[in-house]
Amino acid sequence: MRKKVLVTGASSGFGKAIAEKFAATGHDLVITGRRAERLEAFAEALRQSHGVNVVVKVFDVQQRDAVFAALYQDPALENLDVLVNNAGLALGRDHFDEGNIDDWETMIDTNLKGLLYVTRAVLPSLISNGKGHVINIGSTAGKEAYEKGNVYCATKTGVDAISQSMRIDLLKHRIKVTVVHPGAAETEFSMVRFKGDEKTAKSVYEGYKPLQAEDVADTVHYCANLPEHVCINSVVMTCTSQANSFYLYK
Repeated sequence: MRKKVLVTGASSGFGKAIAEKFAATGHDLVITGRRAERLEAFAEALRQSHGVNVVVKVFDVQQRDAVFAALYQDPALENLDVLVNNAGLALGRDHFDEGNIDDWETMIDTNLKGLLYVTRAVLPSLISNGKGHVINIGSTAGKEAYEKGNVYCATKTGVDAISQSMRIDLLKHRIKVTVVHPGAAETEFSMVRFKGDEKTAKSVYEGYKPLQAEDVADTVHYCANLPEHVCINSVVMTCTSQANSFYLYK
């Protein structure tokens, strides 16, 4: 069945791969992000390659008014089937007493408040359909806190808790909720975290094969295309070399 899927943070990393996967299998898209030029170019490439409908929404998930202006009761979301809350980031990796408070606020505003704003704005569209699916991208950092992870770990722990609560609260609307927790994955994530320090970012992935964005996209796509009566509530996925946040074999 052809679905309509909204993916946040779709201009790079997991979000881009997720959008590509759904488009390649014939599903229509609404893609969002902050980088208009990149999003428009990606949308046109998807239309040309896969013959699907793609709507672009440009906004920052941290900005509540912008989120609601773009998404709340918007005609483009009519018959929406799936929301993928992918937009998120880590900034810095510092001991708590040395942490940058601006980084903390950006992570909280993006990873938690952004997810809440988008979901709240989109839910009326899903509820009106009498069914739907919210898929939140978490992290193994939401399962075990690690040194210098502090606030990032806290935000992803929050994503896990929000997903569990959402699943309970939305049962009455027949809306599925899934949270996918990837481990180490080679995307722009580390470049953002280390603020453009390419050498440090690359060192994170040396000596083993990490997850790729396409691996996460495959998992999200699988969860979204199960029979209507089946919901995978939570997935923790790592590369073969990683057991959890602490154990990595190189």
